[in-house]
Amino acid sequence: MADSGPFLSGALLSRGSPQVHSKYPEAERSPPSLRHVITLKRRWSVPLAASLLAAVAIAPITAAHARTGAAPLAEGLAVPSVTEPRLAYSQDFSGAGLPEGFTAVEGDWKVENGRLYGTSTSTGQLSRVTFGPHLTSYRFEATVRFENVLNAARWSAMALDIQPKGGVPFWIATMRSGTKATNGLEFAERTAANGWNVTDTASAPSDAGTGTDVRVAVEVHGKKAAWYFNGQKMMETNRLVRTETGILGLVANGSTVSYDDIKVTELPDTESLLVRPGEQPAVIAHRGLSSVIPENTLQALLSGGRSGADWIEMDVNTSKDGVPVVIHDNTVDRVTGGTGDVSMLTSEYIAGLEAGSWFSPAYAGAKVPTLAEFLDQTDTEGSGLLLEVKGPETREEVERTIDMLRDRGMFNQTILQSFDTNVLRYAREYAPELRLGLLRGALDADVVAAAKQNGAVTYNPSWSALAARPAAIKELHDAGIAVMPYTVDSPQQWKTMTDAGVDGIITNRAGALVGFQSAIPSAPAPPAPTVSFRGKLEGATLGRGDAVVPGLSTGNAESTVITLDGKPFAEGDAVEANAMTAGPHTLSATASGPGGEATASITFTVRASKAGLYALLVADGVDAKVRDKLLKYIDAERWQETAAEAEAAAGKGLPAGLAAVIAVDARALAG
Repeated sequence: MADSGPFLSGALLSRGSPQVHSKYPEAERSPPSLRHVITLKRRWSVPLAASLLAAVAIAPITAAHARTGAAPLAEGLAVPSVTEPRLAYSQDFSGAGLPEGFTAVEGDWKVENGRLYGTSTSTGQLSRVTFGPHLTSYRFEATVRFENVLNAARWSAMALDIQPKGGVPFWIATMRSGTKATNGLEFAERTAANGWNVTDTASAPSDAGTGTDVRVAVEVHGKKAAWYFNGQKMMETNRLVRTETGILGLVANGSTVSYDDIKVTELPDTESLLVRPGEQPAVIAHRGLSSVIPENTLQALLSGGRSGADWIEMDVNTSKDGVPVVIHDNTVDRVTGGTGDVSMLTSEYIAGLEAGSWFSPAYAGAKVPTLAEFLDQTDTEGSGLLLEVKGPETREEVERTIDMLRDRGMFNQTILQSFDTNVLRYAREYAPELRLGLLRGALDADVVAAAKQNGAVTYNPSWSALAARPAAIKELHDAGIAVMPYTVDSPQQWKTMTDAGVDGIITNRAGALVGFQSAIPSAPAPPAPTVSFRGKLEGATLGRGDAVVPGLSTGNAESTVITLDGKPFAEGDAVEANAMTAGPHTLSATASGPGGEATASITFTVRASKAGLYALLVADGVDAKVRDKLLKYIDAERWQETAAEAEAAAGKGLPAGLAAVIAVDARALAG
C-alpha cells in the first residue's frame, strides 16, 4: 500500500438535478417552460430515475390508513435475545507446513518454530495467504511480530474480507512497523483496479518496531469494524464492503512478519446500540442529508452515508395494492403533484408522481420509490437502516416489508421502528430476531416498561420531551435499552445530548454532526496536529446536481483552514457540482496547533455530460428563449454551437457564471 494511501477513492455519486437550496411552497410546480426538460429527463436519464429515492422523517401518526382496526397491545414482549460468541477458528502453528485450509497466494509463506512467516521482498509486493470461514460478525485476533522491514512504513495486515484465491478487491486492517505514525494503523481496500482506498487511519501509542510481539485484533459486525492494538481500541469504521464468499487472510508488505495464536470468534450479528464510555452517539441521517438535498431522494440518502452517518433514517407506507413505498407522509400531497392517502392509491399511480419540485424546480422529475427499489439499488455506504413503518399496517404488510429486508441482505443492518405498537407486535411475532425501536412524541410514565412491552431495543422520543426528563436515559440504559432522540440540528443541543448520554442523534445535518464529533478528541491529542477528510469524496466522479458535505477529522489543532481549488471553503458546506467547471478539483485542509501544521487533500472530478447540461438549464434566472435555443443545440449534440450560444447569452438571459459552466461542459463533450 502507498505510504499515505488515498482516502475513499473510487466512489461514484449518482446523477441528479442541479442543487438549489431554496425551498418552494408545496403548491408551486414547474412552470410550463420547463416541461420539455422534465420530459427529456424521464426519457434519457435512467441513472437519474434509478437514483431518486426516499429518505424519511419521524413524525406522529396523522392520516389513518383505511385498512385495519387497532389490535390489542401485546404484553410481556421481551428484548430479542443475543446469541453467545463462539470460537470459529484457531491456529497455533504447532504442526509442520502450512495448516490445512491455508492458501499461499503470493510471496513466501512457511511455518517454522511454531510460527507462520510471511515475506514480501519489495514495497510493491503484497504477499498474502487466505484461510478460515466466511463470517458476518467476528473477532479476528493474532500475535504479530515484524522480523525485519525495508523501512518503518512497511506493514502487515489482517484481511477482513478476501476471496479464497486472494484476488482484488479485498479489505484489510493494516499495522505499520512505525505504528506511531498518523497512518500507523489503517482500514483500507485494495480496489479492483489495484489501487488503494484508505477509509480510516490512526496512530498507536507505541511503535510495533521489529522483534517485538504485538497482540492485534479487529472486531467486525457486517460493514462496521473496530481496530485493537495491544488490547486498546484505536479506531472504528463503518465503510467495509462485504461479500458473500469473502474469508480471512494475512498480508505482508516490504517485510518479513511472523504470526502466532490466531483466534477467530464468531460474534452476534448485531452489536449493542449502547454508547460505551468515551464514544460519541451514533449519527443518524434524517431523510438522508435533507438539509442540503430534498428528502426522499437517493441523492439525499447517499450523501448522508458518504458524509459518515452510522444510520440512515427512512420510513415506509403501503399502497392500496400492497406495495411498500418510501414516503414520509401518509398522504402524497406535500411532496408530489398528486393527492390522496397512500393506502388508497395504487403503486402504479404513486410511481407516476413527481416528487422533487416541492423543494426546488431543479429536482423536477424525482419519484417516490418502492422499498424494493431502494433495497435493490442503493448502497448505504456501510450505514444501517433505521426504518420507520408508519402504520396503521396489516400483519401481512408488515411481514412483506420484513421479507424484503431479509431477502436483500439488510435484515441485520436494520432497526424497524414505529409509533404504532401494533406494527411492532406484528414484527416481533413474525421475526423475533429483528431489532425494534419504539417511537414516542412524549415520554411514557415508565419508559422501560413501555420499551420492554413492545420488544424494543431502542426507545426514540422527541428530544424536546426527553430534555425535560433526562433521568429517563439512565433508566433505559440500566435496562439495556438504547436512546435515539429526534430531530436535532443544533450543535449546542448536540453537545447537551452527548453529555446526557444518548446513544444516537437523529438530525437533518448528518455531515455537520460527523464534523462536530470529529473535533471532539476521544484520546489524548498527539504532539502534532492531525487532519483528514471523512466521507466518500476522494476519487469520486460527480454529475451535475450532486452535492456532498465532507466531514473533517482534526486532532491537536487550534484552527483549521479549508480551501476548494485554492479558495476559502467553510466546514459543513456542501461541495456542489453545479457551481464548478468540469474536470478535477481539490479540497484541502490545513490544521494548525502548538505542534505545528498538518495538511490533507482529496481530489474529485466533475463530469460533463448531456444529462448534466439539461439539468443546468433548469436553474433559476434562465430566460425561456435562451433555454429553448440551447436545448435544441444540446438535443442535436452541436456542442461548439452550444458553447458559443451560452457565452453570447452570458448576462443576457443566462447568468454569467452558469453560462461559463455550460460552455466549458459543451466544449468538453465536443472533445
